[in-house]
Amino acid sequence: MTDTLARRIDGKVFAAGLRARLAAEIPSLGFQPGLAVVLVGEDPASQVYVRNKAQQTVEVGMRSFEHKLPAETTEAEVLALVARLNADPAVDGILVQLPLPKHIDADKVLLTIDPAKDVDGFHPVNAGRLATGANALVPCTPLGCLMLLQDLHGSLAGMEAVIVGRSNIVGKPMAQLLLKADCTVTIAHSRSRDLPALCRRADILVAAVGRPEMIRGDWIKPGATVIDVGINRLPPDASGKSRLVGDVAFAEAEKLAGAITPVPGGVGPMTIACLLHNTVTAAKARRGV
Repeated sequence: MTDTLARRIDGKVFAAGLRARLAAEIPSLGFQPGLAVVLVGEDPASQVYVRNKAQQTVEVGMRSFEHKLPAETTEAEVLALVARLNADPAVDGILVQLPLPKHIDADKVLLTIDPAKDVDGFHPVNAGRLATGANALVPCTPLGCLMLLQDLHGSLAGMEAVIVGRSNIVGKPMAQLLLKADCTVTIAHSRSRDLPALCRRADILVAAVGRPEMIRGDWIKPGATVIDVGINRLPPDASGKSRLVGDVAFAEAEKLAGAITPVPGGVGPMTIACLLHNTVTAAKARRGV
């Protein structure tokens, strides 16, 4: 164990820089990219997230199209809206905010989105393109993680990466991105044997398992880079305050890691910035720029 604490990877600062670069690029494109967001129902967290997306979309110089639908909206009505957005030339990116109400099949809705406008990167066409090494729209959170890693290390070639979590949203696309960056990649999960020993091999450890502080300090290889994707709200303490923690026990891990993302303020701010990045990418690709 070293006497110095790990470098904190500041996702807020990097995300602000990415948004500034997009804002500088957009006027030179000759067109204004447009992002459509569909929100069904009154989920409070989703409402805040959608409001932030809309605000940041406009701030970088893009058009924001918000479609807020009541919770009782039928699946057919949502599918019809997505079809209209697919056909709308002003819309370059379509994002359907999850979770959807239980009577709507989220997979069916996501499959209806034109893969060329799928700025969340969840469509099987984009997942398949990513898996085969082709250009694809990539899910925003793993893309943000990759940007932070490349900013820190430059080349990732030859590094051993362990991802804890195998979701379609983070774990699997993160593995594909790191493979493409020439890492040696292991995907671990709750059923992996001797998870601590797997984690201790990692030069890059990505935690995306959704369990508060599951990964302990002594699971970290000294000097490793730790990317904590988890956002977990702990129950209120005796004083009535609850707090956000990641999937990594931060205070323990920062004594061994070389660099680590805090929660909040690490990976979180990168997600919306990468959504805007994906929208500009989709807009340019659709116009052959």
